[in-house]
Amino acid sequence: MMNNYKKYFAIICLLFAFGCSKKFEAEPLDRITGDLIFDPLDKNADYAKQFLNGTYLLLPDWYNRIDGSFLDAGTDDAVPSRIGTQAEYYRTGRISSTSLPDDVWSKNYLGIRRANLFLSKVDVVPTTAVLKTQFKAEARFLRAYFYFELVKRWGGVPLIGDKVFTISDDINIPRNTLDECYAYIVSELDAIKSSLLPYAITDGDWGRANIGAAMALKSRVLLYAASPLSNPTNNIQKWTLAAQAAAEVKALGYTLVSDWVANFNATKNTEFIFIKQNALNTNIEINNGPIGYLQGVGLTSPSQNLVDAFLMLDGKAISDPGSTYDPNNPYLNRDPRLTATIMHNGKNWLGRPVETFEGGQDKPGGNRTQTRTGYYLRKFMGKFETSSTYTNQAHHVILLRYAEILLNHAEALNESGGAVADIINNLVLIRKRAGILPGSNNLYGLSLTLGKDELRKIIQNERRIELAFEEHRTWDLRRWKLAETELNKPVRGVQITKNGTVFTYTYFNAANAVFDAKMYWYPIPQAEILANNKIVQNPGWSN
Repeated sequence: MMNNYKKYFAIICLLFAFGCSKKFEAEPLDRITGDLIFDPLDKNADYAKQFLNGTYLLLPDWYNRIDGSFLDAGTDDAVPSRIGTQAEYYRTGRISSTSLPDDVWSKNYLGIRRANLFLSKVDVVPTTAVLKTQFKAEARFLRAYFYFELVKRWGGVPLIGDKVFTISDDINIPRNTLDECYAYIVSELDAIKSSLLPYAITDGDWGRANIGAAMALKSRVLLYAASPLSNPTNNIQKWTLAAQAAAEVKALGYTLVSDWVANFNATKNTEFIFIKQNALNTNIEINNGPIGYLQGVGLTSPSQNLVDAFLMLDGKAISDPGSTYDPNNPYLNRDPRLTATIMHNGKNWLGRPVETFEGGQDKPGGNRTQTRTGYYLRKFMGKFETSSTYTNQAHHVILLRYAEILLNHAEALNESGGAVADIINNLVLIRKRAGILPGSNNLYGLSLTLGKDELRKIIQNERRIELAFEEHRTWDLRRWKLAETELNKPVRGVQITKNGTVFTYTYFNAANAVFDAKMYWYPIPQAEILANNKIVQNPGWSN
């Protein structure tokens, strides 16, 4: 399980510690130790700070990280535009203990080791007690985050506490139970939250763990712990705890920003709770933009399934009785989040309408990589509707944001028997910000007479459209135990033909899907099974 830690640790030290005066290059990799970084003579704690900063770099990324695709391209929300890429493995059932595109087991245990090493060594560094306490809390927050990244994929994993393994230690460690892992993560977050920075941090500390991040991560963890996959007996107390955790985050003072599009390209705003910072770039636009513009290579093809999930402007689903949905003009009067998330035919971009009709500039046919569904990704890009070129944008990875907390609260309240008005209030805030019309009752397409089952479906759909391509759909379908239903349906697309000024829409199956029960939990990588003889593989998977 951890037999590569010493090698990884040495490499990361070289990359992140910036210890030129320590003469790292003069030391064999297998002799680099924490003593070279945590130095009693380093009066400004520069090396220790850089080491902690390097640990932040191991936090998750979203963008095009699965063989050039979003992880969502392995769900019903998208397909990779290139046939045969690894994101397809999730749809075709090709994942295994030796073929797992999202294998982050070693990466997250490396993060845990770095956090433990920091905690074990930082006391020798001559900085203030207050700063040491804060830095230790940050390291423990990161460790908790890394554990959750493991748990949501594999279930129970080995908990190693504060142990820093050496090459002579026995690394054969059994897995802890799922409940033990959840309890450990929550206890860590509770223990350190008051030692972190306040939720409204200053510009110089932007991107660092803060009290809001700890409380928001706790909200997410408890929501997963309460969900059917982890709570098969439907213990209502788990839902109550999840609702309480979300309510505590709401009490801090975060607010939704008014501009949903700009929200994802800001350097800082009131909705961000915790982000992984990136340098300004145009990577998202180039990797995912329609192919008829500039350098766009269009690697992501959102699905018709996802397009159909977006509401009408009045808050009704397109299939609702009385809906104004027009199949001959399917993008008219839709939820503004649709055109803020997905490039569809006719949407303005870089000064001209997107052309995803057959033979159009963005779907020319032939062998060139292009949309497989009739759609391209829009979300996360800058406001380039009327621009002539792309400019650098702040494509930070927004790991925790306030809209998720509102959705967490709505779901946990609904499942724990909370008041309908309180549940709906969370959804109203999100829909109002999105631009849905208030309606005569000011409930934005909702009603106080909705039952629990109806609200559950509404909440689940609201998560799908609000959090699209933020790596929630994969885990939501699993934790709800709905993946066997939703991920066994074909992923659909649209073929658009143009005759004069008239467009005709024909819907088709762009990709088939296969999901069986064993896929609710990832297979543990074979290398980890071989390295640790006490690790037991997840049910249904062979080594």
